[in-house]
Amino acid sequence: MLCSGLLSTAYAQGIFTCTDARGKKITSDRPIPECMDREQKELNASGTVKRSLGPTLTAQEVSAQEARDKKVAEDRARVGEERRRNRALLTRYQNQAAHDAERASALTQVDAVIQTANKRMAELAEQRKALDNELEFYKNDPSKAPGYLKRRVAEFQDNLVAQQRFIANQQLEKKRVNDRFDEELTRLKPLWAGVVN
Repeated sequence: MLCSGLLSTAYAQGIFTCTDARGKKITSDRPIPECMDREQKELNASGTVKRSLGPTLTAQEVSAQEARDKKVAEDRARVGEERRRNRALLTRYQNQAAHDAERASALTQVDAVIQTANKRMAELAEQRKALDNELEFYKNDPSKAPGYLKRRVAEFQDNLVAQQRFIANQQLEKKRVNDRFDEELTRLKPLWAGVVN
């Protein structure tokens, strides 16, 4: 009676079976130490395979497996992110006309800022003429120019340099806008054609 109780408990937990290094088939009610370096099968009470236990890995093998698993997860995440970005692009731009219109709008905004900056450059050119007229009197010895005039010349130079830098940055922004839309267009063309999911 006690024996059948123990047997039913073992079957409830599962029976482990494997073939050891010498080719001998071993069965036990717990994982088999002699088969830690090879696959073991856990059987149900009916004798069907409940699960397979892989060989116990060394620290180096565990580390390599973790690295492989991490790479697979990163690749899966990258593919998922790429699909999400593609769907977002397709939602935003159903066709090339919509994409071209968005590009034109973005460039128009940058051009408006550049146009305003160019007007400011024209104002600075007028200021320079006025300063040159005042400095005309001191052209033989600029060091004799009054302090307020020297300060105005220095302020003018600072404003001119700042405005030139601002315009250069806006030109770079225009290039960034074009580059972004070019990159999007390269990705969108196959999506519009239905080549990519």
